[in-house]
Amino acid sequence: MIEFDNVTRSYGAKVAVDGLSLSVPRGELFAFLGPNGAGKTTSIKLSVGLLRPGSGTVRVCGYDVTEEPREAKRRISYVPDEPYLYEKLTGREFLRFVADMYGLSPERAEANLQREIGHFELAPFVDHLTESYSHGMKQRLVFASALLHDPEVLVVDEPMVGLDPRSIRLVKDLLQKKASEGVTVFMSTHILSLAEEIGQRVGILNHGKLLFVGTLGELKQRMSRHDQSLEELFLQLTQGQVTESLLGRTSSDDVATTNGHESVKRQMLESPPIAEGM
Repeated sequence: MIEFDNVTRSYGAKVAVDGLSLSVPRGELFAFLGPNGAGKTTSIKLSVGLLRPGSGTVRVCGYDVTEEPREAKRRISYVPDEPYLYEKLTGREFLRFVADMYGLSPERAEANLQREIGHFELAPFVDHLTESYSHGMKQRLVFASALLHDPEVLVVDEPMVGLDPRSIRLVKDLLQKKASEGVTVFMSTHILSLAEEIGQRVGILNHGKLLFVGTLGELKQRMSRHDQSLEELFLQLTQGQVTESLLGRTSSDDVATTNGHESVKRQMLESPPIAEGM
């Protein structure tokens, strides 16, 4: 699971993440939403150890990402919005390189490599140099490499960028399957229809503050707008068209939900007031 405990991160005078408290349990597919500049990418980089918080704590599977980075990173995988590869390696060589970095045995590495080549339909190009790949091919290879070591937490930033419709369907199915198997999936996306389709809960961030966390049904209930889509609700909320009294304040309730056959506790975190001028 991923836990943000009152996390703040600034760049000079600009506060990118402001007191973020959020818990995403095992086996949940969580959609993290917000307009450009809201602080989503900073939050993601904090969760995978690429940035240190100015204050607060980020934990992955109970390990402090700052204090226990090796233990945390063994349990997590990160798929960025832009795939970065070693262009003079073939796809297969890149996968073997990643498997070596995670310390997989030769037998396990080869078995998992073949598994992911099949999952992402890489066979037609996996032995070509990655410099010849299209963006979509690179993205599929990066997904495959992220799953080689069977992570407990998968963090994905804009996973559908540059993918064709068939690859989009493949990734959607994969993310849902991983969550059903108990993997925590933390997904940042601008595609609100994607969050509405596959996200079990959504978190909405703006100006570094968490405005809402919960299910789409809970968002509609709090805003008393049951006939509107997530896109309509998101725009109203992030453009300041919803007052705090209309949105309501989220109490710290434990909401029981079922992932497969396992019931997990979800903590509804208190939604901070909407900032002035939003």
